[in-house]
Amino acid sequence: MFGIRTWRALRRRGVLGINQRNGDYILAYNDRRLYPLVDDKIRTKKLALDAGIQVPDMYGIIDTEQGISKLQRIVETHGDFVIKPAQGAGGDGIMVISDRFEGYYRGASGRMISPEELEFHISGIISGIYSLGGHRDRALIEYRVRSTDLFDRISIGGVPDVRIIVLKGYPVAAMLRLPTRQSDGKANLHQGAIGVGVDIATGVTLSGTWHNLKIDRHPDTAHPVAGVQIPDWGACLELAARCYELTGLGYLGVDLVMDKHKGPLMLELNARPGLNIQIANDDGLLRRCRIVEDHLDGLDWTMEPVARRLALSKREFAVARLPEAPEAP
Repeated sequence: MFGIRTWRALRRRGVLGINQRNGDYILAYNDRRLYPLVDDKIRTKKLALDAGIQVPDMYGIIDTEQGISKLQRIVETHGDFVIKPAQGAGGDGIMVISDRFEGYYRGASGRMISPEELEFHISGIISGIYSLGGHRDRALIEYRVRSTDLFDRISIGGVPDVRIIVLKGYPVAAMLRLPTRQSDGKANLHQGAIGVGVDIATGVTLSGTWHNLKIDRHPDTAHPVAGVQIPDWGACLELAARCYELTGLGYLGVDLVMDKHKGPLMLELNARPGLNIQIANDDGLLRRCRIVEDHLDGLDWTMEPVARRLALSKREFAVARLPEAPEAP
């Protein structure tokens, strides 16, 4: 009986479950033929560049064992960089190099990495150990994003990113993902990062979630995570909304980063975004998605311009009252 009561309470809150997400949104709105556009980071990056959307600069691609010898030439003019599997998921296989010392590479955590270890890691990427389905993959070497000073007190060892869920071109929910020591500087919730809800209307952060627990402070810095104004929020929302036209995917997770020098950059796209964003915002995705669907039912087949889509999202999903940030100890 307790389970039934809980389920009914969640339904009243408009919480979207994984089965309904898969059936009513991912399968209904995402044509599987379009998945390769977002499952391959290199293809996504090229697609974004053609559309005039800013992304981290790509330094090079390594797709064969023989090509690993090109690494030194690719990075010779770059003191720091990131290596990613093109078809990786959940942050697995990403290696961040922040500096070099006496022929060694320094990782984001400060650990020294030998050239042989780096080459072995790239070999693993190519073999497909991090890719979706275990298929052979390509290693992408790209610009290392520099975090803004704003996030220094609520982030450890890496760059926070912003996840925005977009339904048919309308942003419906957003959260800021903050790296922790446990997540080894990565902004992935399943590795121990924090998800912090964001008010769609203003770009101001709300309370957070860590391992599905509600929290108010960063576990490493003890600083409040609520009440932070994300810079260039309007540009972030516009970029996310445009990704619908970019891919044709109707239900999409858009991941952005705020670079200290370049501003908002699109990091990657996800055709199967997770559901933790509901905990971070203390609000259900189903409720929000149905508002957009009801709105679309009243339109003809002409897509509304981005500005009108954003206006609806800001109006319908604004937080009535932002929580007061607790004082730091």
